[in-house]
Amino acid sequence: MRLLLLLILPFVASLVVARLPRDGRSRESWAAGLVAAAGLLLTLSLYPSVTDGGVVHFTLAWAPTLGLDFSLRMDGLAWMFALMVTGIGVLVTMYARYYMSPQDPVPRFFAFLLVFMGAMLGVVLSGNLIQLALFWELTSLASFFLISYWYHRSDARQGARMALTVTATGGLCLLAGVLLLGHIVGSYDLDTVLASGALIRQSPLYLPALILVALGALTKSAQFPFHFWLPHAMSAPTPVSAYLHSATMVKAGVFLLLRLSPALAGTDAWFWLIGGAGMVTLVLGAYAAIFQTDMKGVLAYSTISHLGLITLMLGMDSPLATVAAIFHILNHATFKASLFMAVGIVDHETGTRDIRRLNGLRHCMPITATLATVAAAAMAGVPLLNGFLSKEMFFSETLFLERAGLFHVALPVAATVAAMGSVIYSLRMIHQVFFGPLATDLPRTPHEAPRWMRFPIEMLVLACLIVGIVPAWAVGPMLQSAAISVLGDHLPAYSLAIWHGFNMPLIMSILALAGGVAVYVVMNRHLKVGEIDGTPLIYGFDGKRTYEHLKARFTDGAAWLLRYVSTDRLQQQILCILLVALLAGVTPFMKGERVGALPGWHEFDPLFALMWLFGAACAVGVAFQAKYHRLAALIMLSGTGLVTVMTFAWLSAPDLALTQLGVEIVTTVLILLGLRWLPMRVEQAGETQPNQVKELLTSLRRLRDLAIAVLVGLGMAGLAYIVMTHNQGYNLSNFFLQAARPLGHGNNVVNVILVDFRGFDTLGEITVLCAVALTVYALLRRFRPAMESLGRTRQQVDPYAYGNLDARDGDLPLDYLMVPAVVVRLLLPMAGMVSIYLLLRGHNLPGGGFVGGLVMAMAILLQYMVGGTAWVESRMRLRPQHWIGGGLLLAALTGALSWLAGSPYMDSMLLEFSLPLFGKIALGTVLLFDIGVYMLVVGSTVLMLVALAHQSARSQRARAAMAENAAEEGA
Repeated sequence: MRLLLLLILPFVASLVVARLPRDGRSRESWAAGLVAAAGLLLTLSLYPSVTDGGVVHFTLAWAPTLGLDFSLRMDGLAWMFALMVTGIGVLVTMYARYYMSPQDPVPRFFAFLLVFMGAMLGVVLSGNLIQLALFWELTSLASFFLISYWYHRSDARQGARMALTVTATGGLCLLAGVLLLGHIVGSYDLDTVLASGALIRQSPLYLPALILVALGALTKSAQFPFHFWLPHAMSAPTPVSAYLHSATMVKAGVFLLLRLSPALAGTDAWFWLIGGAGMVTLVLGAYAAIFQTDMKGVLAYSTISHLGLITLMLGMDSPLATVAAIFHILNHATFKASLFMAVGIVDHETGTRDIRRLNGLRHCMPITATLATVAAAAMAGVPLLNGFLSKEMFFSETLFLERAGLFHVALPVAATVAAMGSVIYSLRMIHQVFFGPLATDLPRTPHEAPRWMRFPIEMLVLACLIVGIVPAWAVGPMLQSAAISVLGDHLPAYSLAIWHGFNMPLIMSILALAGGVAVYVVMNRHLKVGEIDGTPLIYGFDGKRTYEHLKARFTDGAAWLLRYVSTDRLQQQILCILLVALLAGVTPFMKGERVGALPGWHEFDPLFALMWLFGAACAVGVAFQAKYHRLAALIMLSGTGLVTVMTFAWLSAPDLALTQLGVEIVTTVLILLGLRWLPMRVEQAGETQPNQVKELLTSLRRLRDLAIAVLVGLGMAGLAYIVMTHNQGYNLSNFFLQAARPLGHGNNVVNVILVDFRGFDTLGEITVLCAVALTVYALLRRFRPAMESLGRTRQQVDPYAYGNLDARDGDLPLDYLMVPAVVVRLLLPMAGMVSIYLLLRGHNLPGGGFVGGLVMAMAILLQYMVGGTAWVESRMRLRPQHWIGGGLLLAALTGALSWLAGSPYMDSMLLEFSLPLFGKIALGTVLLFDIGVYMLVVGSTVLMLVALAHQSARSQRARAAMAENAAEEGA
């Protein structure tokens, strides 16, 4: 349970923090900090269980037959990452308390930060590959909201879109890759996949799976050629940058490579793909960082370089290189987080991050200068600091890598050159910003930051020193636990001592340090006089420009494709849908299926046949009246719906009849409210065809549509008849009839199917309904009708909409319903009781949450029809968005109640008890699920219809204003 609590705590807290008022920043930071601290304590409490290769599991049954259980898994590697996520999370929230302005929407910031924390914990703790891919994409989404936090800035919006596009595309590749892995192994369980390395590497699908997984990891960790998005993410607030670069987001890619290396590593393809990308990124990132003028830009490219170093060590496929990679992940998190926070202090106190403008800040910010210098020295690999130790291990592996040819020589040279680059950009940033005479033209007068704003940096720098001086004591056990979880029995012997004698790795370190200092001394002279501008040699290669070019080409290609496969005309889209439906109906017959014996004519009831003829006549009438009289067409369309309702009732399907009736009423009112916004029917300009030819073409088109409609109807009817008459020893209907009571605890088979046997489908359907309602609301909230059409009469707006009704300006067809207002208002409580009655009886008798919600929504709608928008909303606080959110949350949480009984998600439970006067009562969890459906249907329906009602009220107010202005002008 501690694993589950560790995961869900940030998500629950984010909901709480998001609701806090915007009147400061202390409460939000305290809440987020306490949540991160609680997660840190939970992580520390689990350490004894993960030492020496131990693994902690937590599993909740979700869909066991599909191998999709909710599974959490913590070993030494996951523990180390969880420690970084929560530990640095505590420090980042404390730092953000002072960095963020009280004028910023701080609750939103900390809410997204907690979601970011929870998403990263979900990645490192997932014990199922599909679940890991889900949290993987959630990290991309959370980072998008954090990078675009200051959305009024164009660079923030562009950087967030770029980051989301690249990382989410990689996430889709990862999903495809894990699906291939699951197909090869036969399971998505992480333990099973990690134990099936030999099977995976021998599979013909190994290479596609490796490429897809690598694309996911390389895009997330900003490796070449996908490195360009990370520098453009620097528009995020500095606490986000510190967290993103040190413990989350970009570290997810290298975590994935570490996590899946037992299953995917050990081949030449792994070495060249992962190692090659890491080597290029290591050198390219270090070179580009040297010439950056923004302090955060220097750190961004340095992160790219150090991630390339980690990726290269993983690609080398050596046990000791893997240990060094894990060690450097931990070291990089400490010095990079501290450097970003120090840069944030400089920006916060001086008003700029431009290295060319900053100078001599050690005179007025001595503590910050000292902290930043130590952290930069750790990044450069100076002895007695943590970065030096992992760099030494890396140098050692480059020398003894068993690879023949030029690569054996090129790798140590590239490692030394890249280490030299890290010295140069670290020295440049520290020397030019903190040393020399104090700058006098800064936007703000620089001074030292508050004590507690520096505290997180002090803790991280202290960690750099302790690990660098006594590494075996500080991180030895943690590193061993993480390494065992990856390497298992192949854990090599290694030493974390500071001094290993005068050897080749030490010589490489000396060369890197001395060479870096010498190159900087020479280069600094040219930088000061402005002889070096931009990034020499590679300034023409701009990843952002390439990205923008590809995006433009894809956009043009999509537009070209849409011109040939899509249309703006609704009729053509419906035609395509019907043709696909026709194909679905014909396919079974093409495969040799035969329709069962049709019932004889003597079995048809004449009254039933007459009812169907009436429905068919209404359907044909709709097609003809739609051109001349839209209101008449709507009435006849309602006639076909009524025949469908009567058919369900005739065939003993009262649940379907009730639901269909409610849907017909609601959709009819919806269309009525939307009729006035339909476009006018006008002749196309430039038409030269004779009327006879035009009428002939129209008649042919209508005959074509009639033929397609008949064929589609017959095809789908035949398909349904095959399903109902097809019997090969197993009858699905009999199963539901027999299992509804013992398994679903209900007598109403239809409702039991919807809320129990197919509860997942229903949950998905109401989620779609929620999305549709919110989309309609969002679109109509900003919709404004053309002002030139508001002054016209109803017939002038569209002469075919309402036929010959009186053109009273501003009226809707609903205004002609002469119903006393008091009757409609009294109807609301009565309709409410009926809707609750239908809800409660739905599991055993016709009814249910869906039809009950429709009845309640219709009662509310009647209030709008009679009282008007202003009157209703002045007396009723509807808040349909709360109904939607509460209903969806209740339905989702109801499924989780089955976990209390050890059953899969959405499995129903029955609670039986006795009450005085009432006797024995049996209540099932499906009732709570049905209540959730009820709430969501009410909220979604009311939200859509009220949005339309507001548009009508707005247009009436606009007409009144225009009429008043016209009267004043006439006077």
